[in-house]
Amino acid sequence: MTDLSLNSTDRPRPWRTGAIVILAAGVYGWALIMAEETWQVLGLLVLALVAVLIGFKTGQVKQVHQAWAGSEPRLNRLAFATLIALILALSQEHFALLMVTTVLLYFVAAMGLNIQFGFAGMVNFAGAAFFGAGAYTAAVLGNVTAFPPLLTLVAGGLVALVLSIPLLVPIVRTTGHYAAVVTIAFGVLFRTFLEVNEILGGPQGLMVAPMRLFGWDFNNSPVIAGFEMSFYANYALLAAVLAALVFTLLRRLERSWIGLHMDAVRLDETAAACFGISIKRTKITAFLMGNLILGVSGALYGMMISFIAPASFAFSDSLLMVSIVLLGGLGSPWGAAVAATIVILLPEKLQLLQEYRFLLFSVLVILVLLFRPDGLLPRQLRNFFASRRAGK
Repeated sequence: MTDLSLNSTDRPRPWRTGAIVILAAGVYGWALIMAEETWQVLGLLVLALVAVLIGFKTGQVKQVHQAWAGSEPRLNRLAFATLIALILALSQEHFALLMVTTVLLYFVAAMGLNIQFGFAGMVNFAGAAFFGAGAYTAAVLGNVTAFPPLLTLVAGGLVALVLSIPLLVPIVRTTGHYAAVVTIAFGVLFRTFLEVNEILGGPQGLMVAPMRLFGWDFNNSPVIAGFEMSFYANYALLAAVLAALVFTLLRRLERSWIGLHMDAVRLDETAAACFGISIKRTKITAFLMGNLILGVSGALYGMMISFIAPASFAFSDSLLMVSIVLLGGLGSPWGAAVAATIVILLPEKLQLLQEYRFLLFSVLVILVLLFRPDGLLPRQLRNFFASRRAGK
């Protein structure tokens, strides 16, 4: 009789496929960031496109999805470790670390918008305004020496949340393009308020004090075993931790009853109300939670760049954040990570696209909506028992 039992070493390990993809993505990201010549960047982009096409043709993409569904917690930890390794590998590259940190903070902001767009189906074209509210909070509180800088991140989120309250009534009572007009108007009013307010620096802007954590000034270059790193490594590591925390929150929210209510409201408000779900409460929760995350990421962004001005938080920047959400896929955090990398990093590596970046993003969004409306990495079905299967 044939022995059908498998030893532990013979059992299939689908997570290995996902692990290979993560490690390959880390190496590819390092190569793309370090590429300086235009032909090198274009060659790497073509390589990525060919690899994706081959993955679809051979079914490898489907295998990666299955591996991720079965071993998501383990692969998420590996992805975080790969990100930390990438930051350490770039520890002496000032501009590279600045780009990595910017991508991470826009990724965090996109996850906040995903709660509104992807989960609750709410439209918010004022993302840059709430992002800027966090940055200006960091600038103001940076002059208060008694206020802990780490709590400034929380304060930035709370200020963005408070600024959201006046919008709750029109946001809850409107849908679709009417809600979009409300948020667009708020974004324009926010920038106008900053430009005419001399206390907040007016059009000239404000300086922002650096982050200090346990007495360590993040604008100082850390030296480990005689090895001097870029001071941007401080912000990159903190941004990586922040991204991991918000990512975990997003996953927990998705699997909670609150996330279920948000999905129900997005799919059909009438049916959700018939099942006893409070439409107003669900929308308010999504709107406030998303803007809180935007404010926190904006506060850290302001500390990193050390100077902010109203021009940094224009309506075009809100469109940039929205394009990240649409390109990545509504409700998909990993899609937001890929889209943030494309939107932030690509124009910096290809300077010839710098003046036409908004045209490029518009074309990309149109192409995605036409040929892949669910985004580059569509949101997968909920998996409430992924951690159990991962342990098998």
